[in-house]
Amino acid sequence: MNLFVRLLRIGLGIKRWVLTAGLGIGVCAIGLAFVAKNLLSINTPNLLPWHLEGVILFSAGIGLILLAIYGLYNSLGPLLLRYTSINELARTIYTRRSRERGPRIVAIGGGTGLSILLSGLKTYTDNITAIVTVADDGGSSGRLRRELGVMPPGDFRNCLVALSDDEGLVAELFQYRFDQGEGLEGHSFGNLFIAAMTGVTGSFEQALLESSKVLAVHGRIIPVTWNHVDLTARLSDGTHVHGESNIAVHGRSIDEVHLEPPDIEANPEAIKAIAEADLILVGPGSLYTSIIPNLLVPGVTEALQASSAQTIYICNIATEKGETGGFTMADHVRALQRHTFPTIADSVIANGNLSEPGAQLNSQAVPPCGGKLPNVHVITADLIDPKHPLLHDAEQLARVVIDVYHGRQSIDKEKAAVAR
Repeated sequence: MNLFVRLLRIGLGIKRWVLTAGLGIGVCAIGLAFVAKNLLSINTPNLLPWHLEGVILFSAGIGLILLAIYGLYNSLGPLLLRYTSINELARTIYTRRSRERGPRIVAIGGGTGLSILLSGLKTYTDNITAIVTVADDGGSSGRLRRELGVMPPGDFRNCLVALSDDEGLVAELFQYRFDQGEGLEGHSFGNLFIAAMTGVTGSFEQALLESSKVLAVHGRIIPVTWNHVDLTARLSDGTHVHGESNIAVHGRSIDEVHLEPPDIEANPEAIKAIAEADLILVGPGSLYTSIIPNLLVPGVTEALQASSAQTIYICNIATEKGETGGFTMADHVRALQRHTFPTIADSVIANGNLSEPGAQLNSQAVPPCGGKLPNVHVITADLIDPKHPLLHDAEQLARVVIDVYHGRQSIDKEKAAVAR
């Protein structure tokens, strides 16, 4: 489709100003006709004394033209400074206006899986809310949490970069990790930036807002709770393990996880986002340490139950040692249901390319099977990132998600009842 035709579509903020300018030109022409009539002493009745009707109409037309110029400047001005190619400018305007009208999507999770999902979704909508776990206590995030008392910034940093409009030097800077220096080694610049911004602004919430401006983020990233929490797991042998970073290292299967303290409060903005969502996505990410902790915060499960939005669970590509070893897709879903409620997922998106992507890393492909999943639609597709076979391909995953949302993805009714 011609890019200039795209710019004239309704809702892009341009057509209305072009029409306003056209109307202004027409009114100016009528005004000039009145003036010419009077100058030529054509014998026709005048609407106002001293032949002011022409002057008034001409002035009104000029006003409409100036208004149109102002409106077009607001729509195009910031972009004209960045693009030298008219085709690139036109494509950018069309994409941005389309994203502004995109569906309201809530993505719940943490870790690498959530950031991959967000990086794909941002091409379809700006109305994204990422609800992020705050139980991380390992690595750079854990150190900053213990030493400065801030929320663990790592997952938030990854989400900020994933939703960023700037994929150049600034985004690369946020992900830069120091590999030397006493006190600095192991920290990423983005984590330090968010921690410093928290100190400057006085709140982690404001730090996220300011960081979003720096990175030109599409959407918003919020914590599931403003309370500091820790994750505890009960393993299959009855052992209790405290701390998110300690759970996977024991190598035994997990029976259940819970938060400490249990009487925390959900972030009101998270509850509001779930209530207003058109689509809710759970995962991908570490099942027991990134996804389920969000759902254990009091009020989140209740908000999901009350929501009328379609809820999709995105299953991992590969199993994780110490968490989901030997799990099928159905095992993932049943663990999710066991910690929440039976109807948490309307649909499941699973990888259908069983090429053992993680065999070289002590992982196995998660097969899209494992027994009955009543009332759950199962959608499979080749979702593997060829460069990182343990992870989802961001563009393909987002495309499948949007197809399911719009109802274009065909669903095997037999698989919806029994995934075999």
